[in-house]
Amino acid sequence: MTAAPAAEPLADLPVVVVGAGPIGLAAAARLLERGLEPLVLESGPRAATSVRAWSHVRLFSRWSELVDPAAGELLTPTGWTRPDAGAYPTGGDWARLYLQPLADALGDRVRYGATVTGVARAGRDRIVDAGRAEQPFSVHLARPDGTEERVLARAVIDASGTWATPSPAGADGLPALGEKAAADRISYRVPDLGDPAVRARYAGRRTAVLGSGASAFTALAALAGLAEESAGTHAVWILRRGLTGATYGGGEADQLPARGALGLRAKAAVEAGHASAVTGFRTAEIRRDGGRLTLVAEDGRTETVDEAIVLTGFRPDLSFLGELRLGLDERLQAPTALAPLIDPNAHSCGTVYPHGVRELSHPEEGVYLVGMKSYGRAPTFLALTGYEQVRSIAAALAGDRVAAERVELTLPETGVCGGAGLYDDPAAGSAGDGDAGGCCAAPATTPAPATSGLLRIGGPAGGSAGCC
Repeated sequence: MTAAPAAEPLADLPVVVVGAGPIGLAAAARLLERGLEPLVLESGPRAATSVRAWSHVRLFSRWSELVDPAAGELLTPTGWTRPDAGAYPTGGDWARLYLQPLADALGDRVRYGATVTGVARAGRDRIVDAGRAEQPFSVHLARPDGTEERVLARAVIDASGTWATPSPAGADGLPALGEKAAADRISYRVPDLGDPAVRARYAGRRTAVLGSGASAFTALAALAGLAEESAGTHAVWILRRGLTGATYGGGEADQLPARGALGLRAKAAVEAGHASAVTGFRTAEIRRDGGRLTLVAEDGRTETVDEAIVLTGFRPDLSFLGELRLGLDERLQAPTALAPLIDPNAHSCGTVYPHGVRELSHPEEGVYLVGMKSYGRAPTFLALTGYEQVRSIAAALAGDRVAAERVELTLPETGVCGGAGLYDDPAAGSAGDGDAGGCCAAPATTPAPATSGLLRIGGPAGGSAGCC
């Protein structure tokens, strides 16, 4: 009888990081800094797949806020040229000049075309208690050719983000009736009007823009620019809430001037007649009406348009984590201890306290959701907050609890970005349309001011979802 091979000690196993985006790659750099071996699993063919999807959008953050310190140290010996600290990159610049070089520096520690399909304790489903904590994590992944693989890990850091799961148009959180059937006329991303084919789709047409954050501002400003060149172009801004002075964000008072300016551009689009605001409109149905779409509100009102751009926020994909014992807030789908700190009913970007391993821990020891995914459906995430998260987690995994629980980040106030205790009040000027904080980006043609900024990950919609 052949004896079973001895189990590999947990300390000899890698820490699996899901996602080769900004926070996932920073996590890998922080783990290496602590002498731990990371293994980054990326479903796309190269690093920063989601960021590349909004390459045309310029970030509100300068380069000085976009490079994680440990990542910068890892890149320096490779001959990497650090971008101008005061410049504002586009998503494409960020991926090309920093994120891909960082992934290249990590080498074989990053695996592309590796889609994580499930995570569990090896040999234990979520019901079993016996010997659970001593078992490694079993990470199942699928390759593009259909082959499957299992990787064992000492810990799992899920930095997969929320970009792939945008929220629907339906005001009840479910797709509106007919929304799926009208998918060919609906976009869930800020359009790249620099692309001739995309430009032709919206030129001379009436387009509904659903959402109230910076993503919606970006789309409204872009469509207003198109309206100045192409007669008949008009945006219908669909708002679940009312229209107040706070609807457009912090304006000149915003400590992220590029974001404040974007809100003012959206306001100018309405005042110039290039966009019309429809308030208190909670979408229940989308009907195909000949070659057009008719949006139907819960109160029976209708708006007929040619196209729709739905920018109502993002949500986490938890489907592959079903065998883990996660502690998640029932509303935000964020870690239970973190949720009160980021609740958009009470917080804006500037009032979210920096946090780390303590707030990100779950009943299942050794698994962490980080970055945008850790915020669940809350739209107040900051990129620098994500860097602080993974610094703290790496310290904890290395056994340095003092450093793990020490806060090494001070966040400035960042203007109006949602949250005043009135999250879903249609008459309020706070969050309420899902994408309350919007994205931390502006159209690539917009000059970026030489001031400090923070980035919200998710792109133009996470990127899309949330706050800078």
